Amino acid sequence: MEDEDIALNSVLGLELNRVFFAVHDTANKQKIIEFAREVLQSERAALADSVSPEGPAS
Repeated sequence: MEDEDIALNSVLGLELNRVFFAVHDTANKQKIIEFAREVLQSERAALADSVSPEGPAS
């Protein structure tokens, strides 16, 4: 599953890069950057919530 997530993230990153360079207006580029940051932050928060802290080894 982790390999699939890495592959999907790579594809999404490449697509975002393509869209970013296709857009010529600076204001729209800023919106793309802000959207990407929001997505990354929400993904990191979801990942942090899904990872359970390990207790001390017995």
